[in-house]
Amino acid sequence: MTTRAFQERLARRARRASVTVAPETAHALESYFRLLSQWNEKMNLTAFRLRQPEDEAFDRLLVEPLIAVRHLRSAAGFSLIDIGSGSGSPAIPMRLATGAIQLTLVEAKTRKAVFLLEATRQLGLEQVSIETARFEQLLTRPELHEAFDVMTIRAVRVEVRALMTLQAFLKPEGQLFWFRGPAGPDVPTEEILPLRWAATYPLVDSLRSRLVVMTKVRAGG
Repeated sequence: MTTRAFQERLARRARRASVTVAPETAHALESYFRLLSQWNEKMNLTAFRLRQPEDEAFDRLLVEPLIAVRHLRSAAGFSLIDIGSGSGSPAIPMRLATGAIQLTLVEAKTRKAVFLLEATRQLGLEQVSIETARFEQLLTRPELHEAFDVMTIRAVRVEVRALMTLQAFLKPEGQLFWFRGPAGPDVPTEEILPLRWAATYPLVDSLRSRLVVMTKVRAGG
């Protein structure tokens, strides 16, 4: 796929979701996507075919994160932790769209963590750390407790107990962005204190995907 074809297709998929992509962001997203495609031939970073990608790959890997950016309280100057980073989406596209933010990518599998390190290096991303560990292991580090403004989760199985554990990384009033498919209710049916459901937003209509946003309540709030 030529650069022109890639850019036109990205713009077309973004317009369908009512998203405008700045030219510099679009070129950075292309660099990320092509790097991901190269590495995906060596290891299973994503189940999508990326050499000749279908629209679903564009929507899931690039467009969904761009939509999610609209629901951030602040589009700059915040810290984000991504759990189970794998291919780097949604965290890396969100980073490319928002500019300078502090980004922590958590990936337990060493080979995938190596890809994330190389991707952030080639994309010239600063203030990024790669944690090759399970998130439970990171909870033993006090400096990571209540250290992040935003946490993103996708492509990991999430249960209520896990969410109640993961909230430890969020600052009070921090946001949890939970990328979900069509299964399950729009509003969590169980109480997940100190997380409180804030809203559920549609992402890509054809995928019936959704973004569940939860906020960490301050103690006594």
